[in-house]
Amino acid sequence: MTLKRQLFIASLLMLLIPWAGLQFVLELDQALRDQSARQLQSQVDRTAGFTREQLEGHPTVHPGTPVIYASLLSRAPNLDGYGDDWPGYDEEESGQQWQGTRQVRGSDGVEVSWQAAVNRNHLYLLIRVSGRAAEFFNPADPDQPHDRIRLHFIEDNQTNRRLIRTQAPGAIDAVDPERGDSTDYRISGYWQAVSNGYQAELRIPRPAPSSGFGFQVTWPAEETAINGKKSIVAGPAPAKLVTRLPELENRLGAMVAPGQSAWVLAPDGWVIAHQTRNPVTGEPRFDSLSPLQILERISLNGLRALVRFYQPEPVPLDTATHRMEAEELPSSGLVRHNNGDTFMLVKQQLDDGRVLVLEESLDQLLALSGSTLGSVIARSVLLIIGLMLVLLGYASWLSWRITRLQRAVSASIDGDGRVLGSLPPSRAKDELGDLSRQFSHLVDRLQSYTDYLESFSRRLSHELKTPLAVVRSSLENLSHTTEPADQASYIDRARSATGRLSQILQGMSEAARLEQSLDHAEKETFDLADVAAQTTLAYRELDPDHRIHYCGPASGCPCHGSPELLVQLLDKLVDNARDFTPPQGRIEVRLRSGPGQLELSVFNEGSSLPENLTSDIFSPFVSVRTGQQEGHLGQGLLIVRLIAEHHNGQVLAANEAEGVRFTVTLPPAA
Repeated sequence: MTLKRQLFIASLLMLLIPWAGLQFVLELDQALRDQSARQLQSQVDRTAGFTREQLEGHPTVHPGTPVIYASLLSRAPNLDGYGDDWPGYDEEESGQQWQGTRQVRGSDGVEVSWQAAVNRNHLYLLIRVSGRAAEFFNPADPDQPHDRIRLHFIEDNQTNRRLIRTQAPGAIDAVDPERGDSTDYRISGYWQAVSNGYQAELRIPRPAPSSGFGFQVTWPAEETAINGKKSIVAGPAPAKLVTRLPELENRLGAMVAPGQSAWVLAPDGWVIAHQTRNPVTGEPRFDSLSPLQILERISLNGLRALVRFYQPEPVPLDTATHRMEAEELPSSGLVRHNNGDTFMLVKQQLDDGRVLVLEESLDQLLALSGSTLGSVIARSVLLIIGLMLVLLGYASWLSWRITRLQRAVSASIDGDGRVLGSLPPSRAKDELGDLSRQFSHLVDRLQSYTDYLESFSRRLSHELKTPLAVVRSSLENLSHTTEPADQASYIDRARSATGRLSQILQGMSEAARLEQSLDHAEKETFDLADVAAQTTLAYRELDPDHRIHYCGPASGCPCHGSPELLVQLLDKLVDNARDFTPPQGRIEVRLRSGPGQLELSVFNEGSSLPENLTSDIFSPFVSVRTGQQEGHLGQGLLIVRLIAEHHNGQVLAANEAEGVRFTVTLPPAA
């Protein structure tokens, strides 16, 4: 598996953080909803007490009792027959927003709809007949068929009837048919023609809660009687009038908090009290939000959707109707309104089958699907996602850099190990930058070593070619001469050439033995100043032809390594200096202690080094000697370089004003 895939898989483990965070969010949301349900239950228990007190004296409408539900109006409507000031009125959608609707079959699809409402001591009725034009009352012929409305009032098992008929659209009155069609001025209204039919808007004295009320709309049948009848009747049978209780709603208004709604339901589900308070949002306008706040809102909505996905499925609750099925509501749980908002609901049974329902918006609860704690969690989610993206991007960037370094290394060396080119320089200051520079340095050193091997073979061939040619020519000449003097001369030349070959092989073996001995050399901490001073004193006694002296401290330069090898290093440098120093010339051994390093150098007066050989001088078979010293192998400075590198140091050669200086830098002892 490639490193890029490993980094990618390791980055994917960061997904465990949002998964664990989601589990925490879901558990916390469940705990908060349970706590909110307990608080709502305590509140509904307190509210149920005074609700029972307010309901004392109000008769209970038992299940199965016919009911006409009247909405509660804040102000009386204008009696003009149009009904545009009635709640939920829509002239184009008759029956859809109305309290009651009945379609009479067999009479060209005539439809009767009505709506009831109360205001103080009056009952208001809005009756609409669609699908037929009205036939008005003719006083000259009272028995002529016409459209009319009958009102029924039942109190103490006694039924009173009122009849409403009109000669033309306009104001209408009710008459008492049992008293010679006398006018009942307590009932008033307006008859108005509308599109595809007519409407009647009535104001009636509000019936007592214990009494019954009903009405019928009657219009002439077609010329062919239907079921033997000459008229058609439509309307609700006498029933109990049910409406909301303003006194109870006022008390409920003082008990509900912002974002809460309370209902009191009759045993048959009719709403007899409803109070709600809008939530306090205080959210700023969208155009005043910053980009970060907009992103937070988006993440909050996403978090809400995710939390609600794992929440229990809410029970649908139709709040636009005046009747609720209390048995279908949970005793405690989530409900969803028509607009999609979710609420926490609890209910409490009251006396005589009534039910108190209390709900609160999740936006007002301290729940994750709300705004309070949800904003904090949304910011945390944004932070985690941002960190994941940063880590994934950083891992991809590291993988790209490693891949680029791998391609550069592969492109610099071919399959046979030949160096094709150097690596491009890296300016990065991190570990990958250091690794790239190390690879570049490694490739450069490999190129130098390759060049060294190629030059080594040429130099070795050159060194071996001359003595072998001498041996070959001496043997050939020896075979062609019989003179003892010539034979002795050829034998001496062959012996000298074989000695030269022996010297070459001995020098090569000396360097090889030194490299092997370096692996087994034991290191110790010693004073390099004392070693350099004592060794220089020995050189001065053995070579009176040169002025050899030591320049540096007598002690106080601790070094960790092999003193024997460093003495051997000084031997090679001083021997090399004597070869190039004229008689009575100066040879100086100097030791300096610098910041983080020790500098041991040997200076000799004499000729300068060629500029092109200052770095190659430490390679084998490299020598600048002339004259009698031309046959020198050039292995001494190679040994100096090997000993210096064994001590984690390096050796350099540089020309100075009066000669040449070889400097060895060594790390001090820790």
